[in-house]
Amino acid sequence: MRRVVFNQKGGVGKSSIAVNLAAISASRGLRTLVVDLDPQCNSTHYLLGDEANTPDTDVRDFFEQTLTFQLKPADPGDYVHASPFENLWIIPSNPDLGDLQSKLESKHKIYKLKDALEALADRFDAIYIDTPPAFNFFTLSALCAAQRCLIPFDCDDFARQALYSLLNNVQETRVDHNDALEVEGIVVNQYQPRASLPQKIVAELQAESLPVLNTRIPASVKMKESHTAAQPLIQMAPKHRLTQEFLNLYDELHPA
Repeated sequence: MRRVVFNQKGGVGKSSIAVNLAAISASRGLRTLVVDLDPQCNSTHYLLGDEANTPDTDVRDFFEQTLTFQLKPADPGDYVHASPFENLWIIPSNPDLGDLQSKLESKHKIYKLKDALEALADRFDAIYIDTPPAFNFFTLSALCAAQRCLIPFDCDDFARQALYSLLNNVQETRVDHNDALEVEGIVVNQYQPRASLPQKIVAELQAESLPVLNTRIPASVKMKESHTAAQPLIQMAPKHRLTQEFLNLYDELHPA
């Protein structure tokens, strides 16, 4: 299964959700790959820690080689790196990834990521794609390559207004580029259950029949600690309440 974690708004927890779901997948014995398409490289630093600045190949190299004609294209596996965690790999991002965007757009390379991930399908049981906080070439590439889309949502009115535009972009991509793409659900993140506004906004989204998932990811300083330690929650704090909610989210996405 290929999942993209997508929201055009920054700071909503895309990388945290992608990495922690991927880490749970790996902990359950599935060969799992994270693809980091965000030039901020948050997923890369989360999984590789101090090694994040030194990979010999990354996703920029992958896209760069698609710009030159090759009778025998490079093996997508050349860009995959093992993380310190069992069953968990990553294609790292690069801060200069955005420099290639106009060239990739002009040469219509929008399906190259899909081709690469399909070529890796026999090597991985699950693939999670982290995206930049924008609807650009790299996000569209991810939506073209994915089968499911998870949408992180933090409970404020600005995020709610942006949500409708985001859902329209996903639907348009589905119609124009990838009829296999489905919105798997809206993940309510940084949820404060005792505050009235988050409860009100979530209830209104549900009343509109939007696909809000049942699991709520609470706000917690443990997430920042996890980032700093470069350890997903399932490894760093397996019994913490935040970890348990991620486990609940994973199970909701994978019903028995």
